Amino acid sequence: MKVLVVEDEQKVANALQEGLEGERYDVVVERTGEDAFFRMTTEAFDLILLDLGLPGRDGLQILTTLRSKGIKTPVLVLTARDTLQDRVAGLDSGADDYLIKPFAFAELLARIRALMRRGASETPRLGVGDLTMDLITRKVTRGGQPVELTVREFELLEYLMRYEGQVVSRETLTRDVWKETARTTPLDNVIDVHIARLRRKVDVDRPVKLIHTVRGVGFMLREGEP
Repeated sequence: MKVLVVEDEQKVANALQEGLEGERYDVVVERTGEDAFFRMTTEAFDLILLDLGLPGRDGLQILTTLRSKGIKTPVLVLTARDTLQDRVAGLDSGADDYLIKPFAFAELLARIRALMRRGASETPRLGVGDLTMDLITRKVTRGGQPVELTVREFELLEYLMRYEGQVVSRETLTRDVWKETARTTPLDNVIDVHIARLRRKVDVDRPVKLIHTVRGVGFMLREGEP
C-alpha cells in the first residue's frame, strides 16, 4: 500500500517513514504544503497522513481543495490541534479520521487498518459518471450498455477508477497493474496500447470522455476535461 506522509517536522517524518516501511508500506514523504499538494494531484496513493500546520499551504486548505477536485483518497489527519473546533473543522474539510499528537504508533497502525477495511467494504461497485464497474461480477457498463473487457483491460480500468481524478503514471501502472518491478525495459508502449483499446471501448462515440492523457505525466480518469 502506498502512503503519502505530509509532515514538516523532520524527526516525526523520519519516524513515521521508518515505522511504516517496517510494516511493508510504500512511503513517500513531503514536508511543505505546496510539494504535498503537487504530489497528491499527480500521483496515486492509497492513504494520506496529513499534518495541518505546514509551511507553504495549510493542511486544511490542501484537504478542502483535494476534495473539491473529486480526489477521494482516504486522509488521516495527524496534528497537535486538539480542540473540538479543530477536530470538527478537519472532518468537515474532508478528513476520514483525526489523530492527536502525540500518539502511539500502534494506534496509528490500527486506524490505518480500519480505514483500509472501510474502503474495501464500501466499494464492491465503482462508478464515474455513467461508467460503472461491479467488482464481484466483474461486469462493466457505460450508459447502461455492457463494455466487454479483457482481464488486463479490466484491471487497468479498475485502477484508473479507484484513483478517479488523479494522474497515474506509466511507472505506477507498471508496478501496480502489471506487477513488474524488475524489468530493464519500460512497458510504456504496452500500456499505451491498452489505454488506446480502453478508449475505444469506453469513450468511443461518447460526448463526454472519461480517459484523458496528461502530457508528460500519465493518465487520468474523470468526467470531463482534467
